[in-house]
Amino acid sequence: MSGVDGAPLGGLEALRCAVAAVLTSRPLLATTASTSGSPSPWGAPPPHTEDVEATRVTALVDLARRGDAEAFGALYDHYSGAVYRFVYYRVSTQALAEDLVSETFFRALRSMSSFQWQGKDFGAWLMTIARNLIIDHYKSGRARLETTTDDFTGHEGVTEGPEDEVLAGLTNDLLRTALTRLPAEQQECLVMRFLNGSSIAETAKVLGRSDGAVKQLQFRAVRNLAKLLPEGLR
Repeated sequence: MSGVDGAPLGGLEALRCAVAAVLTSRPLLATTASTSGSPSPWGAPPPHTEDVEATRVTALVDLARRGDAEAFGALYDHYSGAVYRFVYYRVSTQALAEDLVSETFFRALRSMSSFQWQGKDFGAWLMTIARNLIIDHYKSGRARLETTTDDFTGHEGVTEGPEDEVLAGLTNDLLRTALTRLPAEQQECLVMRFLNGSSIAETAKVLGRSDGAVKQLQFRAVRNLAKLLPEGLR
C-alpha cells in the first residue's frame, strides 16, 4: 500500500478551494470535485473510455465470482487506492487503514460467489464493506484519538484568484485536522467527492442516500468544515 500518495493530485486542492470560497463568502463554484492527474476508478473517465472500462470491470467481477484469483487481484489493483483513501481519512493512521483495507478485500473475496449485480456497483459494494468496518471499529471501544504527522505539501498546487490569501494560510494539515472533526457521514461525503473524485451517484450508493440528499450533505459539510478552522482564517 502506497499511503495517500496515490490520491488524485487535485483532491485536497479542490477541497481547499471549496473551503476558501466559503471563507471569502464567494459562491461555491465547481462541486463536481474534478481533479487533475490520473483519474480515480471513482472519477468520471473520458467518454470514449467509459464503456471499455465498465466492460472490463464487469468481466473481471464475473471471473472473480467463479473463483478466478487473477481477476480478483486485478480488481484489487483497480479499487484498492480509492478504498484506502476512503478509510485513511476516517481513521487517520496508516497502519489501521491498511488493516481495514485488507479486511475489506478479504471479506469481499469471501463473499464474491454471492455478489449480485442487481442495482449494485462493485466499487460501491467495496466502499460499503469498508464503511461498515470503520463503524464497527469505532463501536468496538478500541478506537482512540489518533494523530498523524504525514506531510501532504507535495500535493499542493499554485492557485490564483481572490482566495489566494486564504489558501496560503489554509494548509493541508489544518484542513485534515478539521476534516476529522466533522460528523462521520459528512467526512465520508467529502472524502468520496473531493479526495476520491466520486460522482454524486456513486457517493449516494455508498451512503444510502438520494442524489439530492448527497448534494445537500456536501454543501453542509464544506460549510461546517470552514467553521472548524482557526479564527484567523474566518
